[in-house]
Amino acid sequence: MRITAFSGPGAVHTRPRKSVLMADSDSSSEFSDVEARRSVRSRRRMSAGRKLYYALGMPVLRFVFWFISRTYRVQAVIGGDIAERILADSKTVYAPCYWHQHHVLCSNLMRSWIRRGFRACFLVSASVDGDVPARIAQSWGADVIRGSANQTGALVLRDMQEKIRHGVAIVTTADGPNGPKYEFKPGAVLMARIGGTPLVPLACAADRAWYLDRWDDFMIPKPFAKVVLAVGEPMTVPPNAPVNGLEEYRLEMQYATNALMAESKQLLRSGKD
Repeated sequence: MRITAFSGPGAVHTRPRKSVLMADSDSSSEFSDVEARRSVRSRRRMSAGRKLYYALGMPVLRFVFWFISRTYRVQAVIGGDIAERILADSKTVYAPCYWHQHHVLCSNLMRSWIRRGFRACFLVSASVDGDVPARIAQSWGADVIRGSANQTGALVLRDMQEKIRHGVAIVTTADGPNGPKYEFKPGAVLMARIGGTPLVPLACAADRAWYLDRWDDFMIPKPFAKVVLAVGEPMTVPPNAPVNGLEEYRLEMQYATNALMAESKQLLRSGKD
């Protein structure tokens, strides 16, 4: 389930607002197809065999995800009142953010929001590994942006701003796609500044889980695991904040997300509701 965060090339972080949004506009048609957005460094392409493999595997993956998630026992939702306030606010476009490790539980939380009318768009890697999670997100009723922060960063940022202008929230894994783990990337902060969308930190914890041997220690809660979900206060990045002054907001979001994770683990250990 590879969903990526946008960090973007260095040039994106120093351009004025207009040039960021207009970057690659002349060549946008060249990137309209997801194949054109895939990293040139990856040798894998969507071959006929891989298409068949994904077509057969996606229903299985969706069933496994559905089955496991149905067995979770939610012990508590930290910030449940914040979540209700966000869902009731139809005038503001929010941007939920969580760690790549927590994608299973936090995306499931997003799915429950979507069912209640929350308009969401997931940023998914343009690699072939992202095709299945992209289809799953779309089956939930979410929009999807495909792109690589390294190859099509400015184009991805433009796509995100377009979604925000149409009232669609951008959901990102803030330390993805390659880490370091638990380090908030500056791209989400830049997106929030340009789009005027408050960032919402999310976190979770599970008492029993599998952890994949990869950079993010990807967590898959085991069936019937007790879980805690957490929603933090939205953080607004002022539109007049200088680009070279966004570090304080990046650190604030990093601290808030890690603090929610620690609070979730502590509540789970205490056994309190």
